[in-house]
Amino acid sequence: MTLNQIFYFQTVAQCQHFRLAASELNISQPSLSRSIANLEEELGLVLFDRKGRTVALTKYGRIFLEHADRILSEVQTAEKQMKKLAGNEGHVDIAYVFPLSARYIPHTVRQFLEKSKNEKISFNFHQSYTREMVNGLKSDQYDVIFGSYVENEPEIQFVPIMNQEMIVITPLGHPLAGKRCPTLKDLEDHPVMGYDRSSGLGGFTSRIYASYSVSPRIICESPDENAIASLVAENFGIALVADVEALDHFPLEKIHLTDVNLRHTVYMAYMKDRYQIPAVRSFISFIKKEGTSI
Repeated sequence: MTLNQIFYFQTVAQCQHFRLAASELNISQPSLSRSIANLEEELGLVLFDRKGRTVALTKYGRIFLEHADRILSEVQTAEKQMKKLAGNEGHVDIAYVFPLSARYIPHTVRQFLEKSKNEKISFNFHQSYTREMVNGLKSDQYDVIFGSYVENEPEIQFVPIMNQEMIVITPLGHPLAGKRCPTLKDLEDHPVMGYDRSSGLGGFTSRIYASYSVSPRIICESPDENAIASLVAENFGIALVADVEALDHFPLEKIHLTDVNLRHTVYMAYMKDRYQIPAVRSFISFIKKEGTSI
């Protein structure tokens, strides 16, 4: 059974006449008759009562017409939806790390949508860790992600969009805040809150400590700056974190290290050779042109 056969059947049922239906379908009457006969043979049922030049649906033809109408309606709906996706009414699934949720993502997507050609594009927003987002990108769950760089992912294109300074945060009045020239090595003298080691920044800070031969006493791992800052503000320890807006909501000291200049780069990422609908291509192009601060 083919969609053409279902469409031919529906047209004959509406016209109740093979010749008129053939004319409407722009095919020969013998071809139409053969198609309906093949459909009836395949179903094992008679769908039409032939009455001279006209035809009428049998009881079983009426039942089949209900299914045919639903099938062809779904096909039309699918076709309309696909045309929207192929045009200026597409949909974009994005995912991003927590620090970008306060301003960067909402502000940047709003700027993109304010351009007249993009106003009918819709978005789904997801927040997660970089590794989970990479897996989601590869499984088609996401179209574009924003997070840390991940090594050994040759199929993914990483585009740098911003740099974040790495600073030390401490409770108010902490001894390190009053030190004249604080250094990375000073972290060894205090309990330290760390990022979850499975996160992008968790791996980044671990590499920093290894590179500078620093061995901090990490007493807790947390998923993001919000969780880390909450603990630091309550005097559980200090932390090396990215300087993000979320920190401004906590009573903290921000310390800029004097011996190293540490910066964490945030990336936009997408699959290199995977087909992208126009909406996704437009969003990626917009970020490259207007959504970077590097």
